This record gives sequence, structure tokens and C-alpha cells, in this order.
Amino acid sequence: MNLHGYIPESVNEGPGLRAVLFISGCRHACPGCFSPDSWSFRSGEPFTEEKQQEIMHEVTSHPLLDGVTLCGGDPFFSAADLIPWVQQFRALRPDLSVWAYTGFTYEELVLEPSRAALAELCDVIIDGRYVAAERDVSLVYRGSRNQRIIDVRATQINQKIVTLQMDAS
Repeated sequence: MNLHGYIPESVNEGPGLRAVLFISGCRHACPGCFSPDSWSFRSGEPFTEEKQQEIMHEVTSHPLLDGVTLCGGDPFFSAADLIPWVQQFRALRPDLSVWAYTGFTYEELVLEPSRAALAELCDVIIDGRYVAAERDVSLVYRGSRNQRIIDVRATQINQKIVTLQMDAS
């Protein structure tokens, strides 16, 4: 698994101050994607154990972070490799949230075991491919109207998709 990029502090990929990991690799190839350079699974640098622990230390010791966001590419294409890192993060900082972006729908994620396991480690998933014809710059945390902001815990409890309604205020 490669790390396409890392932002230690961002306010764009979820609420509050978040660390953002961009995981290399995506096969969705959505027309109009803002990051087509992240589609290659070889882009960026290897997410070595050393690099993982360096970032883990940074994010778990940062006193102002509200959570971590997994972006890409699409992190769910590397779910099996990413799960141990997210598990460690959750164990060390259960008070912080985990958000993830994916081109898969939630319904597609839960059909494949490693993707389902990574989804279960997330608090919120922004799902769905970017659709240029549904682009809406007024949306918070997503690029097109078809994408949903899913509350994973509530979805699991209710056994139906529960979305969060968020606005720009």
C-alpha cells in the first residue's frame, strides 16, 4: 500500500481539525475527479511500518485534532492493508473520530469482507462516485449530490442507511 499524501491539519475533510491520509489507488476513474494523480496504486510513497508509526505518533499525540480522515484514491481498495493502522489508531485514541471517503456505495462496501471490516472501524463514510453532472459546490464535505454522509453506527443499529444532514453554517 502506498501513501499518496498526508496533511497533518485540515479543516476540509470532515468537522474540526483533522489529519488526512490519502491512500494511493482507485479503479473508479470518475470523470472530473479532483485527484486523478492518486489513481495509480504506485503513486506516492510506500506506507512502510516506519512511516505508519511516524504518522500514528503525530496524530495520537496532537492535542487539537478531532479525528482522522481517510481519502485517496480510494482507501477501500486497500482495506485489508489499512485495517491494522486504523485499529491501532482507534485503540490509542478512541475519543477521536474516523471519517473515510469512497467511490463505493455503502451497500457495495459491506459485500466484501475486508471493505466491510474497514467500514465498521469508521464513524462516518462519504460514499458514492463523484458525478460531474451532479456537482454542487454548496455541499459540505462532498462534491456531488449523489454522495451521502453516512453515520456508520446509526446505520448498523437501524440496519438501514442513516445519513447526516450537514450544512455550511
